Amino acid sequence: MATRRRGSRLRGTRVRGKGRVRRGLLAVLVVLSVAVPVSGAARAAGVPAPVPVVGDGMPEASADGLRERYAASRDGIRAAEAVAAGHGDRRRAAALRAMAGPERQFLSFDGRDGGRAVEVFGDLAAAERIAVLVPGSDTDLDSYDRFRAGAVALREETGGRVAVIAWLGYATPSALSLRALTAGRADEGASRLRGFVERLGATLPAGRISLLCHSYGSVVCARAVSGLRVSDVVLYGSPGTGADSVDALRTGATVWAGRGGGDWIADVPHVRLPLVLTTVGFGTDPVSDEFGARVFDAGEGGHSDYLKPGSVALRNIGRIVSGRDVPGHGVSGVVRGA
Repeated sequence: MATRRRGSRLRGTRVRGKGRVRRGLLAVLVVLSVAVPVSGAARAAGVPAPVPVVGDGMPEASADGLRERYAASRDGIRAAEAVAAGHGDRRRAAALRAMAGPERQFLSFDGRDGGRAVEVFGDLAAAERIAVLVPGSDTDLDSYDRFRAGAVALREETGGRVAVIAWLGYATPSALSLRALTAGRADEGASRLRGFVERLGATLPAGRISLLCHSYGSVVCARAVSGLRVSDVVLYGSPGTGADSVDALRTGATVWAGRGGGDWIADVPHVRLPLVLTTVGFGTDPVSDEFGARVFDAGEGGHSDYLKPGSVALRNIGRIVSGRDVPGHGVSGVVRGA
């Protein structure tokens, strides 16, 4: 009798625990429903920009073809700078002036609606390994320098052996919004990412492509990766992917996952909560045994520290995209080869 009563209490504790998670998530939704309109009302109107001069297609995979594309994108950025200056936004105009520098290499640029940009670091035509960085929430032209700094750090960490592409190819959600808890923006981004990687692989068939997916970007990657020709998918600072396991991603790539000891994302409930018109949350924790990824040491950094120069996370991510061994990693589930 005592055993049964104790079991009943334990079962009740588990039920109450799940209930607390759901109530906590609903509380977050209530807070966001109030905070988002207020923050949106305080935000300045979007900066106008011209229609881009370069489309989404890939140029010829030669030094000359890439040079022509970079020059065309530079002209588009300068046109956007002129419009921003005419609008009176000196900060955006100054940022665009820097982006149009002669040393910068953009495959594409679109200054409208927060901005899209795809920038290359290194010699893409000669690259044997290519790392594509996919950002999370709150990444746009106004915060682009932060995203770019991570790409530069990764390029330096690999000793120049890997071409790095900073792919800001979708409208990322605001961290303080319902969109950051649902897959709508990820679905839009996944379609764009998939198209980009397919064109990249067709243009550079000998290049080994890795996807590096930060935070909400891991949801984008998870929705794009099925059947893509990529060697590695690296999830870091991930709230979940929307998939229950690596198997559900339906990829032949090696899937890695890492989380810093100081990353607040660890406290986000790893649940999926169906609502009337959408599902909130992204499910299984990517660093858990249940998910089945190869787990790498990401050090003790916070949510924005994974590509910080000198960090443990950057060192190990650099090893992954370079095809080198990652010392001391743990393996959860089955590891898939490229």
